[in-house]
Order: sequence, then structure tokens, then C-alpha cells
Amino acid sequence: MKLSFNPYELMLKHTFTVSSYSRNSTPDVQVQIEYDGLTGYGEASMPPYLGHSVKSVCDFLSKVDLSGFPDPLFIEDIMEYVDSLSEGDAPAKAAIDIALHDLAGKIMGQPLNRLWGYNPAKAGDTTFTIGIDTPDVVRAKTLECAGMFNILKVKVGLDTDEQMIRIIREVTDVPLAVDANQGWKDRQKALDKICWLHEQGVVMVEQPMPRENLDGNAWLTERSPVPIFADEAIQRLKDIPSIKGAYSGINIKLMKCTGLLEARKMITYARAEGMKVMVGCMTETSCAVTAAAHLSPAVDFSDLDGNLLISNDRFIGMTVKSGRMVLPTGPGLGLQLL
Repeated sequence: MKLSFNPYELMLKHTFTVSSYSRNSTPDVQVQIEYDGLTGYGEASMPPYLGHSVKSVCDFLSKVDLSGFPDPLFIEDIMEYVDSLSEGDAPAKAAIDIALHDLAGKIMGQPLNRLWGYNPAKAGDTTFTIGIDTPDVVRAKTLECAGMFNILKVKVGLDTDEQMIRIIREVTDVPLAVDANQGWKDRQKALDKICWLHEQGVVMVEQPMPRENLDGNAWLTERSPVPIFADEAIQRLKDIPSIKGAYSGINIKLMKCTGLLEARKMITYARAEGMKVMVGCMTETSCAVTAAAHLSPAVDFSDLDGNLLISNDRFIGMTVKSGRMVLPTGPGLGLQLL
């Protein structure tokens, strides 16, 4: 197996704002693994809050030596080795994991969802994200995507939350998901806001309060009329026991959990604990978004629009038709390189 990689800046179509920062681009590293005339594609996306950089990803990938593994189908063994190289570096590890899965599917001649026994017809809807912005921009963004999606995701966490929701409701009545990105600090005010949001057609809330406030999030979850999902509070499989009971469910992101291998274990564990599961993404090309989309038939919510937010996608992969995800039928990820 031959591993290669190169930096690739993802350019956003619009300025992306959450409760703690704004950005117009996202650093990224594209990864390829070649074996027996086939190429598996992966990527590492690095939004600022993760604390990774192009340099840290490339430094990690430079340490990876796949020459000791004769068969890319031994993904468990390979990823155990890759994971042992450092404590962190989740996006870099995810890039290798995604490329290996793509390669494995191509070797076996089947799309990933079929290899896992997932019915692609159950891929379901994906949310489309509207970031925090001025009233005019929020209205324009909502008008742009109204009618194209069956559920929208709204970034909240500031004093403008209710104003944003009211503006969106002037345009569309589709169900909404909201993500506070830890922006709410007072649990009673957060609960009052969630109850109001529920009346406005909000069906789930992501990470309402800071991840360190486990008791506050648990208090909210116990009283909330809608499910509360952990996002910043959950990264890998080992984190699930520590948040059990504090949230209704977990948001799995490949860039945080090291890839598809661990993501599938997290789905199984969370289900066994009676928790709901959603799969999300960062700003990514269709490579990583499509990888996550192959998991979508096994989860309750999907937030897989990262590729739709950029202007320089390298691939065609998962598409959205009438708000529903359509998984590619080609082997592995099923990507087409542009």
C-alpha cells in the first residue's frame, strides 16, 4: 500500500458563523492509498475549534508506514497500529480509515452500506445548516434552501436566537434542529428557550450548554420536550460511558472519532445504552461526507451538508434529492473524481 497526501483549502460559499467564531474557509488534507491498481480516498478536515492544523496532520501522516500490512482489508489491525502512533490526531486517523474503507469496498466490488448490511433506501433526510448572521442574510439563506430540504439546522447560542427562528419561520414551516454549540450558560433560561423552540417546530437540540457542565446538561435532558444530543461532549467510543444519562443521544463525527471503524462501534454501544444516534460532519468535500452518509441508514438524524457549503468540491458522491440523501451505488465510497 502506498500512502500519499496533500493540503487542500476548502472555500466556503458563505461566511460560516457559530456562537464562538466565524470563518470563510477550512484547512483540509486530501489522502490517497494505492493498492494493486486501485485508489482509496480519504480526507482530514480541520475546523478551528478542533485544535489541529495542516502541519499537525501532515506530520502525523508522515509517520504512518503501511508497508507491514499485506492486505488493506485488515482494517482493524491497520487502524490499531495507526491509533497507537499518538493520543490525538483524530482527523488524520479518520483520513486513513476512510481511504482504507474506500479501498476495501473497491476490492470487494460493493458499496460500503451494502458490505455493512445497511439498506440505502433508509438513508433518509439530511439537515441543511443556517449559520448565525444578520436578519437579511438569514432570510436570504433560508429562501435559497427553502423547498430543497425537509429539515433545517439552525446555529444558535446568542441573544439573537429567537429573532433568527422568527425570520426562518416567515419563510418556511419545515421542522428545525438547533445547535447551540455550548452557547447557553443558564440551565433555566436554556430550558425556557428549548420549550419555546419546541413550540416553533424544533425537533432536537445539540449541545445546549458547555460540555464541562454535565449536571446542567443532564438537568436539561430530563426536562426537555425534545431530545438533547451531545456534540462537543463526545468524541470517541470511550467517551460514551461518561455522558450516559446526561444526553438523549450522541452526534458522531468522523473527524472526531477517527473514522468509520470506530463510528460503527459507537452506534452499537449507544444503541445498547438506549441512546439515539445522529451522524454529522465538518466542512468537508464529498469524500468524507459520503463516507458518513453510508452510516446514515443506521441512525436517527443526519447532518451531512458539509460538502454543500463549499465551492471547490473535488468529488461527486452522496447527493440530495427532495431533501433525502441518495447514496452512490459504486464500490467503496462510490465517488467520482472531478
